[in-house]
Amino acid sequence: MTDTSRNLPHNLHRPGRAARSNASNRFEPYHRERLDDNWDIAEERQVARTTVQEEFARTILSRNTSPDVPFDRSINPYRGCEHGCIYCFARPTHAYLGYSPGLDFETRLVARPNAADLLAKELRNPRYRVAPIALGTNTDPYQPIEKRYRLMRKLLAVLDDHDHPVTITTKGSLIERDIDVLSELARRNLVHVGISITSLDARLSRTLEPRAPAPAKRLQMIEKLSKSGVPVRVMLAPVMPGLTDHEIETILAQSARAGARAASWIMLRLPLEVEALMQEWLNHHQPAKAHKVMARLREMHDGQTYRSDFGMRMRGQGPYAQMIAHRVALAMKSSGLDHDLPNLDCNAFQVPGRGHQLSLF
Repeated sequence: MTDTSRNLPHNLHRPGRAARSNASNRFEPYHRERLDDNWDIAEERQVARTTVQEEFARTILSRNTSPDVPFDRSINPYRGCEHGCIYCFARPTHAYLGYSPGLDFETRLVARPNAADLLAKELRNPRYRVAPIALGTNTDPYQPIEKRYRLMRKLLAVLDDHDHPVTITTKGSLIERDIDVLSELARRNLVHVGISITSLDARLSRTLEPRAPAPAKRLQMIEKLSKSGVPVRVMLAPVMPGLTDHEIETILAQSARAGARAASWIMLRLPLEVEALMQEWLNHHQPAKAHKVMARLREMHDGQTYRSDFGMRMRGQGPYAQMIAHRVALAMKSSGLDHDLPNLDCNAFQVPGRGHQLSLF
């Protein structure tokens, strides 16, 4: 038996963490559950501390051919995410490391210290062809451990040196540290930033996303970035049926006032282990709404809580999905967010020291 739980029993809540369990991942043959032994003896409560392992990867660019995402390459300098968003569709990827998508995803993190060196190497490859690189597509690149590792700062320096376009998705306030680099990239039309906002309700956000910046702080991030000349997209990610869908218009309006220039959205997705984790969270934090949330998801996925079909997985289908899409479109139009950000410049790319001429070596 491989123990992936660090002796954290199944179904035991930890303060400051969203997941209420740490069940073994789908690849493990054994599962652990916490049972009452009926002995009236107080048990020591273990603290789920954050630990970080270092992984020296061989390559850093991940390629993507999915027809419903707007990029074909991405970089994720970290695996796992301390923000701990209970709804995160990236949680199941932690299973590939032998960890649980539950508490392990929030507490057992992996950093890639050689990310910037690998990127510089790949950009110098004569066969490399330029297109925007997406940062933060799986886990947040500006999660708290970035303060220690500074991998984003190093990656941005490489991209800046090569005049390479980049898009960033985050809800981490550490992005403000890099405004100097981002504003310079923006001046050359080389960067877009997407700030994710799920709810403006601080109490709800604290349980949904326990270690992410508060909603008010994210609006301030949009304002600071925008005032520095960085094009910002607000991302309704995700819209949660029966829980946050009533906030669509307010989120878009306040984001526009803060300086956002465009918007996008996705519906709540519950792939693999995320379904059980979300159900546990709902039963504890929102028991009166739990049935409605799950029922709406089944309405949009042919009776299932999630379907991974391209074109359906991001938005769902059926009357409710159509209604949400219509509301978002109207709210984007009334807030002036119904247009896309300008295309990034892919013609300025150069390898430092070579200029725009091809090297013989």
